[in-house]
Amino acid sequence: MLSIAKKLSSLLYMKQFLPLLSTHSSSSTFLSFGSSISHFIPPRGTQFLRFNFHFRTMASHVGGYPRMGPKRELKFALESFWDGKSSAEDLEKVAADLRSSIWKQMVDAGIKYIPSNTFSYYDQVLDTTAMLGAIPPRYGWNGGEIDFDVYFPMARGNAFVPAMEMTKWFDTNYHYIVPELGPDVKFSYASHKAVTEYKEAKSLGIDTVPVLVGPVSFLLLSKTAKGVEKSFPLLSLIDKILPVYKEVIAELKAAGTSWIQFDEPTLVKDLDSHQLQVFSHAYSELELSLSGLNVLIETYFADVPAEAFKTVIALEGVTALGFDLVRGSKTLDLIKTGFPSEKYLFAGVVDGRNIWANDLASSLTTLQSLENLVGKDKLVVSTSCSLLHTAVDLVNETKLDEEIKSWLAFAAQKLVEVNALAKALAGQKDEAFFSANAVARTSRISSPRVTNATVQKAAAALKGSDHRRATTVSTRLEAQQKKLTLPALPTTTIGSFPQTLELRKVRREYKANKIPEEGYVKYITEEISKVVKLQEELDIDVLVHGEPERNDMVEYFGEQLSGFAFTANGWVQSYGSRCVKPPIIYGDVSRPKPMTVFWSSLAQSMSKRPMKGMLTGPVTILNWSFVRDDQPRFETCYQIALAIKDEVEDLEKAGINVIQIDEAALREGLPLRKSEEAFYLNWAVHSFRITNCGVQDTTQIHTHMCYSNFNDIIHSIINMDADVITIENSRSDEKLLSVFREGVTYGAGIGPGVYDIHSPRIPSTEEIADRISKMLAVLDTNILWVNPDCGLKTRKYTEVKPALSNMVAAAKLLRNQLASMK
Repeated sequence: MLSIAKKLSSLLYMKQFLPLLSTHSSSSTFLSFGSSISHFIPPRGTQFLRFNFHFRTMASHVGGYPRMGPKRELKFALESFWDGKSSAEDLEKVAADLRSSIWKQMVDAGIKYIPSNTFSYYDQVLDTTAMLGAIPPRYGWNGGEIDFDVYFPMARGNAFVPAMEMTKWFDTNYHYIVPELGPDVKFSYASHKAVTEYKEAKSLGIDTVPVLVGPVSFLLLSKTAKGVEKSFPLLSLIDKILPVYKEVIAELKAAGTSWIQFDEPTLVKDLDSHQLQVFSHAYSELELSLSGLNVLIETYFADVPAEAFKTVIALEGVTALGFDLVRGSKTLDLIKTGFPSEKYLFAGVVDGRNIWANDLASSLTTLQSLENLVGKDKLVVSTSCSLLHTAVDLVNETKLDEEIKSWLAFAAQKLVEVNALAKALAGQKDEAFFSANAVARTSRISSPRVTNATVQKAAAALKGSDHRRATTVSTRLEAQQKKLTLPALPTTTIGSFPQTLELRKVRREYKANKIPEEGYVKYITEEISKVVKLQEELDIDVLVHGEPERNDMVEYFGEQLSGFAFTANGWVQSYGSRCVKPPIIYGDVSRPKPMTVFWSSLAQSMSKRPMKGMLTGPVTILNWSFVRDDQPRFETCYQIALAIKDEVEDLEKAGINVIQIDEAALREGLPLRKSEEAFYLNWAVHSFRITNCGVQDTTQIHTHMCYSNFNDIIHSIINMDADVITIENSRSDEKLLSVFREGVTYGAGIGPGVYDIHSPRIPSTEEIADRISKMLAVLDTNILWVNPDCGLKTRKYTEVKPALSNMVAAAKLLRNQLASMK
């Protein structure tokens, strides 16, 4: 192709010819000269040579890309700005450099349809809320372009106002900020971010596809604002937000975009006929505004139900449809039954949510079958969803085992996979790349490190029992109270305490063998002692050791279990600047030796008060890891459950009478379709019960859950048979309490969170006491616990001390009131 270009350059003025080529240079763009070349008028005397090539343009697309940067550059820039150590301009410079780097990386990888407006300083749904001017009145916005002074308090709160609710993004570990809407919200075009970023990319010579959260999904992902009737139909606001979308579309058109992408992931859920009618209505209303543009509607995370599929393929003015063909493999059957000949199919065959290398041969077979169905020029190779949910680049993993590394593909490698498949589909298959991929897959299948016959046998033996404790929870609570002698409304925290820069440095240096084990143990012991003394000074009833030895609640355990691998820079955004480094479960899981007994026993020796042993539950370890895809997820979960069971029993033998087994991610793994929920909940709850089925009645088992909507699975939570559950409540406007107002009876101990730890705001004693009073209206005094929403790891001691002091004071205030009523 290069020699052809050289010949052309000697015959034509390339300056005039180049605009006829792709809008950006790309290794995937072939010269294709058809009718458009006839519009070229050569200067007098120039000989014109016409070429008629029939190379097919390779069509590739990516739904989005990780925002944090390969070394978490955005995280550090955000936290520096929040701490007042850098300016808004400094933050914006880091963000611009990241966006530029990402776009150029996609160009270099040969991606044709490159997304813009997928970057965010905090969350894409919050960005959409800002775009629509749907700002809750408490943030004091008086119009104009939304700036950081409004944007970040909505996400994080501040000393004066609480943050907006945060909850899980579908069944991922990413969290979004929930819009608060009602009939009185005045929508207006208040953030021009989508247009600004499109122009920014264009100034770099890169034509992108602007991505917007679709109008119907935006409303379905919202909640009613405080003071608005819960029954208010949020979809009734569709005609109020569409004018803003039309303004955005008009500006993007004027800026020169030829494509626009609407993410409508709620199409994969069980929508009723009215909700589907709103989709039809919305895009019918937008049709005129979208005229002249290529319009892509993207869905992801699951199969699209048959009725939703019928709705979306019938949308006029929509040029292309994107489907997740990894987690939504049944959608293939719907496509085979009939896909509109005039529409493009964006086939999501490269997994955007896991880190395993693609089975290129299998994906190519799928793509070739789709090509026969939809036509050669209507098929685009894509990721199953945004690559936001995977790690950034394997290049940064210099210490990862080479065999395991050959089995993996992070976001940067997935760009290459997408392009390789697009090239192969266009007749330009890279045989060496496909061959190397096949060798790596064979290595993974045959590797002896993947399978452990003993573990497989133990997990298989679990199927004969439901592993429920022998006595009822009321009997156990009575036995535990005799042993623990706790006051009414006992206070506790969720587990972690603030982790200072010095603490993190000590852990890093120990891991790098820069300090001896004795020095490390001495430092961690002193840190635990400080946390224990602080809790005793605050008069907290059930203590924790603060987890100073732990980097992450999943990674810490995975590092001590067989079958796990770990990365140095495999960070994934969870919310805002918070990133997690999910372990990679590549093989059968077992526990070689005790993991937490030493530190828990040491902490208990420092106090006469009960000290909680702190564990992460099997479902959370599973859902917050990159999980092997060569066996069902429940089989891996049962293996982890057996490992945690061994740890629980060793803690009990060591004299730990209260053991917390966190299942923060139980709700997160719930399938998006109702028909699949029961199967998941059955094995997930069973896995939790396996961990503690062998302990004595006097050993109190706690669990913790956070930042999801638990009301619809409350009966499964009860079925977990924990003695005490602590659960996020305050940031979600005490939504949890409504389930008890509606008559659900809960006999175990329960601690709905009394304050939001993800905000720097310090709640007053009176505010916390008011929350406890609301809880007492629907829960018995003898089962209610008082605790924060979640762990305190991300907060500062200057915030934690007064907040916990106020929490304990509120509990004592209510105890006195209850005592005076007797």
